[in-house]
Amino acid sequence: MGHMASERQVQVGPVAIGGGAPVAVQTMTKTETANLAATMEQIHKVAEAGADIVRVAVPREQDARALKEIVARSPIPVIADIHFNHTLALKSIEAGAHCVRLNPGNIGGPDKVAEVVALAKRHGTPLRVGVNSGSLPKHLRQLEYDNPVEALVTAAIETVQLMESLDFENFKVSMKSTSVPNTIASNRLLAERVPYPLHLGVTEAGTKWSGSLKSAVGLGTLLADGIGDTIRISLSTFHAEEEVKVAWEILKALKLRERGPELIACPTCGRLQFDMDSVVAEVERRLEAYADPIEVSVLGCAVNGIGEARHADFGITGAKDMGMIYSKGEPLKKVPTEQLVDELFKEIDRYYAAGKTVQRDEAAAAEAREWLAANEDATQMTPERLAALEAAAAENDDAADAVLASMLQPAGGKGNGAPAQLDEAVSPVAGRRFSRGG
Repeated sequence: MGHMASERQVQVGPVAIGGGAPVAVQTMTKTETANLAATMEQIHKVAEAGADIVRVAVPREQDARALKEIVARSPIPVIADIHFNHTLALKSIEAGAHCVRLNPGNIGGPDKVAEVVALAKRHGTPLRVGVNSGSLPKHLRQLEYDNPVEALVTAAIETVQLMESLDFENFKVSMKSTSVPNTIASNRLLAERVPYPLHLGVTEAGTKWSGSLKSAVGLGTLLADGIGDTIRISLSTFHAEEEVKVAWEILKALKLRERGPELIACPTCGRLQFDMDSVVAEVERRLEAYADPIEVSVLGCAVNGIGEARHADFGITGAKDMGMIYSKGEPLKKVPTEQLVDELFKEIDRYYAAGKTVQRDEAAAAEAREWLAANEDATQMTPERLAALEAAAAENDDAADAVLASMLQPAGGKGNGAPAQLDEAVSPVAGRRFSRGG
């Protein structure tokens, strides 16, 4: 899918940003930069999770000294994050940082900025310049109070003009605010006014849950309109890779980039006849081993299942004791429900082994089609059937509780045998669970 993006492009190491390049994902290490072992460990983790670029804070001399080694050892480009001290910006450029982040408003005046820019030019180092709603220049304080969006955009444009007056164009711009509406409004305005790549983020977004949602709404709105060239999700978690995962989910949702499998799952309803919550959790966990952007669909019943997931590469739908595996909307085979997940992955592995072609046994497919025809209406969960099911479950309460208890026991180890852990102690499918082989 095309991304309108900025006219200009900058290179952060081998990663192109702007000018129609894919939206780059970045994060920031949470470790003390000078602690080389901890910092490198985190950089490897975020790179594995899909970070294109990583930023490290350089608040002290010893951090700038460590930078040289970090740049040499990092599998992805490294950005030095500088505040207040322009000398550290100079040292970071000398150390080989692939880019330096600078807030011209807090670095000690235009002369200091000019010094950094002159060195960046000599080294061919791009800069990220930008403003933060928390630290706008003094002359914009009143405007910030009256019209925060206009204040942010004005500050950003003044920064751009400063760069241009220094005859420097190798930069990207960021305007970060803790407010989602202000982030959206200001970046829309800035995108119309400047040709430089834009770095997006909702600053200090919050916890993994609320921060992810705020970021998805703020960044998703802009990215859907083609605004934004690189993104960073700011979460208050020590696990930087969590920020990377959220960034990828946003890009995948908008079909801007592909990475790893896509799981489609119905929300479940009263028609459900098997423990789909644990099935989805298990399928999701096992899909993590696959790098290809394969699409897998898990549906609770056959009602709108196959039609809704017609485009999925693979899918499963289940009933009380029999389930079905299908591909591209066509049945493959029917299997006992408790074997559904294992059989699904056998089919996926056969597909890859055969060079990404679906292996279909016509007899098995015919049998599955027949089962589907017989079950499509039978799976309609009428109030009468629901009442009967509930009565049966009530009669068999102890059995239901025992099954639930076995599901909720902590799994030993992380191997394929361990069931995915569910945090919902109370599930509407108690009594409809299957024991999936250990």
